[in-house]
Amino acid sequence: MTIESNQRCTIPIVKKFQDYKAYRISDRDTNRLAIIFDSKSADNSLTVCVEIFDPGGATPPHRHNYAVEMFFILRGEGMAVCDGKEVILQTGDSILMPKTGTHYIKNTSSQRLYALCMMVPNEDFSELISSGIPTVLDEEDLKVITRLDSLSLGRVISVNS
Repeated sequence: MTIESNQRCTIPIVKKFQDYKAYRISDRDTNRLAIIFDSKSADNSLTVCVEIFDPGGATPPHRHNYAVEMFFILRGEGMAVCDGKEVILQTGDSILMPKTGTHYIKNTSSQRLYALCMMVPNEDFSELISSGIPTVLDEEDLKVITRLDSLSLGRVISVNS
């Protein structure tokens, strides 16, 4: 592959799980968000975080004027509601919330629900998160984020091509 001389090469941004900062948006929230990349660190209008829902926890119903929001379920079970339509979510599922759709995610199990969340454009989401209440990621959170929990399950998941 030939690279044209007018293209610039940039160093990719790498963060370790120890770099993630976690917050609750308010003291009433039953979910925490660990920011992986925000618009400032990524130098792009996006937010990437791991959202952690306590059992029975949910985000308040909300909408975004310009952004789409994607959730990929890392572990757990829950329900997504968008404009009154309900969808059951399990580990490995993903859902894309359309802009202007009033939506929320709810943990429907007795275990924590972990979701990788991406929002593009940022629409001040990372600023909202980081202006919240700082909190910590506990041992269970770190096992899920680093995927150590999958090693302890004692099972192998195969994908047929």
